[in-house]
Amino acid sequence: MHLDVQDLRNFYYRSTLGRAAQKAVRDELLELWPEAKGQTVVGFGFAVPLLRPYLGEARRVVGLMPGPQGVMPWPAGMANVATLCEETLWPIATGHADKLVIMHGLETSERPGDVLAEASRVLGPGGRAVFIVPHRSGMWSRSDKTPFGFGRPYSTAQLEGLLKQHGFMPERHRATLYQPPSHKRFWRKTGNLLESFGKTVSPVMAGGVLIVEASKRVQAPSGPGVRTRVTRQLGVLAPSPDVAPA
Repeated sequence: MHLDVQDLRNFYYRSTLGRAAQKAVRDELLELWPEAKGQTVVGFGFAVPLLRPYLGEARRVVGLMPGPQGVMPWPAGMANVATLCEETLWPIATGHADKLVIMHGLETSERPGDVLAEASRVLGPGGRAVFIVPHRSGMWSRSDKTPFGFGRPYSTAQLEGLLKQHGFMPERHRATLYQPPSHKRFWRKTGNLLESFGKTVSPVMAGGVLIVEASKRVQAPSGPGVRTRVTRQLGVLAPSPDVAPA
């Protein structure tokens, strides 16, 4: 079940907890993808809070929002680049996306396999995708105070296995949101410290959000193809009988 776009907007743009979550996830994305100069960057679900750093240098930025969720104009104060779309039928030409970010689009879908098939279709050769989902072992998936408390949470093995089944090759993974999903002032003031501490003890302290970067797996062509028939075999080269050895 998809969340309503108004609830997502209110969380990420109108609450201190949401703004802290937005910053933590966006910082991790920027470490993976520090730039996107001249590229087409596509976000699906509610990924637009993470795409603003690419607006200035990317050739094109598109925010896709599924119909059951709803759409809002984005970015504020600039020409709108967000559009409503079918969950498994995106208005992006095949192979035209260089970078793809999916957040709040996979765990809330009843057809995650079809979403991944569409993601694979729009990615071009050498394209990369980042999938951001609730971490099964984290605190955020256990609380309905944030959008990460809805839908199906994933472990690293579960998400990577699902990606491999649908034509993606996981490359790098990381976690974030080690701070508690609480609006209390104490936790908001110590949020940055907890994020730094959580990264150093991540095997013990599970982050609330799992981030996996994957590349599109391209298989070698199969089928009859074009075959060349050799009509005459070449024999082993031997010295001519008419030529005497030196």
